[in-house]
Amino acid sequence: MTCEITLFVNPTAGRGRGARAARPAASALRAAGFSVRTVLGENAPDALARARAAVRDGTGALIAVGGDGMAHLALQAVAGTRTPFGLIAVGTGNDLARTLGLPVRDPAAAARLIAEALKDSRLNDIDLGQVGDHWFGTVLASGLDSRVNDRGNRMRWPLGRFKYDLALLAELAAFRPLPYRITLDDGEVREVEATLVAVGNGSSYGGGMRICPGADLTDGLFDVTVVGDCTRTTLLRVFPRVYRGTHVEHPKVSVVRAAKVEIAAPDVTGYADGEPLGPLPLTARCVRAAVSVIGP
Repeated sequence: MTCEITLFVNPTAGRGRGARAARPAASALRAAGFSVRTVLGENAPDALARARAAVRDGTGALIAVGGDGMAHLALQAVAGTRTPFGLIAVGTGNDLARTLGLPVRDPAAAARLIAEALKDSRLNDIDLGQVGDHWFGTVLASGLDSRVNDRGNRMRWPLGRFKYDLALLAELAAFRPLPYRITLDDGEVREVEATLVAVGNGSSYGGGMRICPGADLTDGLFDVTVVGDCTRTTLLRVFPRVYRGTHVEHPKVSVVRAAKVEIAAPDVTGYADGEPLGPLPLTARCVRAAVSVIGP
């Protein structure tokens, strides 16, 4: 493995934490004997093009510095290659880092862990979800949760996670269950009225909401969580349980496992790792050992 590694930095992550985190992270990596190159970019497409160029040129590792959005962008560059992927999580949600057991909002500690793992060749292959040519690490969301994302992304105020709480309340006021058609890999078709359908490669989204608590990054399967035709009162009662993952015990919630899932519903945008993929229908497949991750 080459001793030159690439930091893939989002300077706006966490209201500037990405740029600030890159400095102690780079210092810790250099102190461990690595040559560090930093990749920025004028915008997301430009940054991704630069990251892919670094992978093609044989960088020893691509290490994303930022939140789940930056991790998602980095996965597009390393998925399906043998370039190791590292993550220094300094964003708002940091769901992929938490799922991987990596330090959160401590860039120096994360960089030291990465340096030690690279020296000891502690790399772990994990699965990724794939929709078309697009990869994701955590959850493909659709339904109420994706509509909350739509509304929250349009809101200029307030900043941070609170705006999504406000967006949830606004969406709940008018939301009605949607007619879903879910096709699983064995050809089984389920037609259900559902509040949301979440396809989990990882277990959580939204900064620790364990929507697919049993998801395993190494089993080659998605956990598909279906929240049925709940009333607003039921949703408000069940919602806090998502953070513990105990919502799956509610009779309106079901979970199935599959390696390939097609979800279809009218007027719904699919989000993966918190990033918009496009309108349903979407077909996701779980790709075994699609990326090699540095660390625990």
